[in-house]
Amino acid sequence: MATVAFHTLGCKVNYYETEAIWQLFQQAGYEKVEFEATSDVYVINTCTVTNTGDKKSRQVIRRAIRKNPDAVICVTGCYAQTSPAEIMAIPGVDIVVGTQDRVKMLDYIEEFKQKREPINGVGNIMKSRVYEELDVPAFTDRTRASLKIQEGCNNFCTFCIIPWARGLMRSRDPEDVMKQATQLVEAGYKEIVLTGIHTGGYGEDLKDYSLARLLEDLEQIQGLKRIRISSIEASQLTDEVIRVIDQSEKVVRHLHIPLQSGSDTVLKRMRRKYTMAFFAERLKRLKEIMPGVAITSDVIVGFPGETEEEFEETYQFIAKHKFSELHVFPYSKRTGTPAARMDDQVDEEIKNKRVHRLIELSNQLAKEYASQFDGEVLEMIPEERDKENGGSGLYIGYTDNYLKVKVPASDDLIGKLVNVKVTKPGYPYNEGEFVRVLDEEPIGIA
Repeated sequence: MATVAFHTLGCKVNYYETEAIWQLFQQAGYEKVEFEATSDVYVINTCTVTNTGDKKSRQVIRRAIRKNPDAVICVTGCYAQTSPAEIMAIPGVDIVVGTQDRVKMLDYIEEFKQKREPINGVGNIMKSRVYEELDVPAFTDRTRASLKIQEGCNNFCTFCIIPWARGLMRSRDPEDVMKQATQLVEAGYKEIVLTGIHTGGYGEDLKDYSLARLLEDLEQIQGLKRIRISSIEASQLTDEVIRVIDQSEKVVRHLHIPLQSGSDTVLKRMRRKYTMAFFAERLKRLKEIMPGVAITSDVIVGFPGETEEEFEETYQFIAKHKFSELHVFPYSKRTGTPAARMDDQVDEEIKNKRVHRLIELSNQLAKEYASQFDGEVLEMIPEERDKENGGSGLYIGYTDNYLKVKVPASDDLIGKLVNVKVTKPGYPYNEGEFVRVLDEEPIGIA
C-alpha cells in the first residue's frame, strides 16, 4: 500500500485543507504515516503570510526531499500559489498545486510517475469565482471540528499578501455547508468552528443569503451544541448578525475581532475599513447582548510610520475596552505589499518594546477576565490530557467563553459537553472541578 505524509504550515484553514486532501488520498487507498517517516508521497501545505512563512516552507520541503529522495514531493498552499517558480526551482520538487485544483493532485501524481517530469499545476487565482468544494466528514484528532465556509478576501489591506494567495471572496454553497455540518454532528462533534480566509464575509457574494441566515440555519441542527466563529471583522458585525447572535442558543460567548491598530490614522494607512468609534460601538452592543463575552483580537505593532502617540492610542483603546486576550505581532515587511515599500519603517528595538508592553497588557487583561468567573459553573468540552503533568489525571479544554481550564476527568469525557466549576482563575490556565456531564451521546471520532 502506498504511503503519504503531510506537513502543514500556517493557519487553521491550511489545517482544514490538509484534512480534506488526506480524505482524497484515503479514498485512493493510501496509508498515512508521520512526516518524519519514510513515505512514498510527501504533501507540504505551505504558508506565505510573512517572508518567514516562505522560508519555513522551503526548509520543510528540503527536509522531505532528504528523507526520501525517491518520493513524490507535492507542494500546495499559499506560498505555492504566489511563488510556484521559486518552489519548482528546488531540486527534488515534483508537483506544485496552489490554493485551488487540489482535487487534481492524485492525477498529477499518476502523471508524474509515468512521465517523470515536474508538474506546475498553479493557475491564476484571481480568476477563480467559484468556491472549491473540499469535504471533511471527520477530523483525525480534534474535538472541535472546523467547517470552512468561504475562501479569499477582497480587502487588500496594505500589509497583507493573502488576496494574492487566495483570490477574491467566494462563499461556499449553503447546502454544502449544512450537509457538512450535519455530517460532523453525526460523527459526534458538539462544537463547530466556522472558518475561512475572511470568515465574516460569508454571503457577501451570494444572492438572498448571508452569514446571519447561515447562523439561523445552523441553529436548527439537532445535536449541535456550540457554534464558534473563528474570526469576524467589526464591519461584518451588522445589526442583523448581532440580532441573530442574541437570539441564538448555540453561538458561544466568544468572538475574535481583529483590531490591528487602535489608531484611526494607522488604520487608514493599513487600509482597514472601520474607525475606532465604530469598533467601540460594536463592542458595546456585543457586551449588552452577551454579558461576560470574551473578545479576543489581533494587533500589529510598529506598522510603518507608527508614532509613540499612535501606539499609545492603541494601548489605551485595548485597556479601556478590556479585550480578554490579544495576539500581538510586530509588523514584518511582506515583500510585494504596499506597506513593505512605505517610508518610515519603525526601528526594531522600538517595535520590540511596544510588543512587550502590549503582551504584558494582554496577560493582565486575560487574568482580569478569568477572575470574573471565580466560583462559576461553566460549560466545557475536555479535549486532551494535560501533557505537562503526565499522570495527573487532569484534562484541558475550552469553556464556551474561551477560558482554558484544567480539570480532573477521564478519557471517556473527551469530546463531551460537561459543566465545570472554576476554582482557581488564572492565565493561561484556570483550574476547575468537574460538576456533571450535560449530554450522554458519545463522540465517535474516526
